[in-house]
Amino acid sequence: MVSEKIQDNLSRVIEQTPGESNYHQAMQELFDDIKTFVDDSYDPAIIHRMCFADRVLQFTVTWYDDAGEMQVNQGYRVQFNHAIGPYKGGLRFHPEVTLDDFKFLGFEQTFKDALTGIPMGGAKGGADFDPSGRSNAEIKRFCEAFMTELSRYIGPDQDVPAGDIGVGARELGYLFAHYKAMTGQFRGAVTGKGPSFGGSCIRTEATGFGCVYFLRAVLDEQGQGLKKKRCALSGAGNVALYAAKKLIENEAVVLTLSDSKGVLFAENGFSDEQIDTLIVLKEQKHGALADYTDVIEQTDGLRYETDASVWSGEYDIAIPCATQNEVGADEAKQIIDAGASIVCQAANMPCTDEAVQAFTEAKLLNLPSKAVNAGGVAVSGLERTQNAMGMSWSRERVDNELENIMLTIHRLCVEEGETDSGIDYAKGANLAAFEKVFQAMSSYLH
Repeated sequence: MVSEKIQDNLSRVIEQTPGESNYHQAMQELFDDIKTFVDDSYDPAIIHRMCFADRVLQFTVTWYDDAGEMQVNQGYRVQFNHAIGPYKGGLRFHPEVTLDDFKFLGFEQTFKDALTGIPMGGAKGGADFDPSGRSNAEIKRFCEAFMTELSRYIGPDQDVPAGDIGVGARELGYLFAHYKAMTGQFRGAVTGKGPSFGGSCIRTEATGFGCVYFLRAVLDEQGQGLKKKRCALSGAGNVALYAAKKLIENEAVVLTLSDSKGVLFAENGFSDEQIDTLIVLKEQKHGALADYTDVIEQTDGLRYETDASVWSGEYDIAIPCATQNEVGADEAKQIIDAGASIVCQAANMPCTDEAVQAFTEAKLLNLPSKAVNAGGVAVSGLERTQNAMGMSWSRERVDNELENIMLTIHRLCVEEGETDSGIDYAKGANLAAFEKVFQAMSSYLH
């Protein structure tokens, strides 16, 4: 009866929020797993409350481009749930973002943050601003205008944004500098800052590194290792590039990277030096993979294709690192046909329901983004801790803390996801995270 009530409540939420398909998908994935877990001791009303954001903020951002022309964008911040701690989650600047995106991301962030063991709630936000093709001066003016609107809703004990797609070290520096100028206080109200002004070491690398630490723990659980495992990665942002770097360090073979313009294939695997060059290209020059042509022409086995699938070929592990729902039914078939045995979801919810179902039927091991993707917010939480203490930890200490957090998340997934046929990592992550959020909400709603 409890499970029927939960599904009824979820159906009501979906009816009340038409057109928000990503948000609905994220909720359905969680509640499909917990329906068989909950009993009469779980109040369906509290579970129903989990479906709703605490607060949805939408505001207009007015700024001027280099030609002196007024530009107008929409800004958002979805403060989803703060039962466990202050709101925590990234900012995304992309021309195609919608409120649906931020609601689903805020919902997912709530449970992802719960898995880390750090007292953080879930939030997400950003704007329909496109940094690509803009000058540094234009990006700075936009960030300042955006922070002017956002600043009244954030703070170190209220809501602590970080970066995401389109918001890297440059944008976070502009955002934090304006927050500091407005408030007159140097406080940890933004994470992902540069280490020279209150940021944490390896925050940029954290999501990619954390992905590999989790994947390595999974393979250790199976009595295997990463050595010589052939990996196909999508994306060419921080997640993909630093996951690639850590995979290479663990003697895995990284075969692909991609961006919106095409796919870069490495027949014999990328070298660590090639990944370092791509990091400079992406982070400092804000270029595309197509700009890597000089190296491609001089290196055997490298090729760039504009009309290609990153999931073609043969490999052992698929690691989607780009964006939500990038892997649909067609891509899932390619991954299965490639001979992959593991799908490691490094981006936020990169696989559609149809893709996940295909993986299940083909008996591929599916590692969920709630767990795999948690390294970034884990180090953001560690940055917040360092700011509160007025300290700066070494790179080695932060890296060790990150690895320990990812190993703890893996252990929770194993404990909650163990079945007669093996470990269901998606169910394990969902159950472990749900239990933590439910208990926190129960403590003050009852």
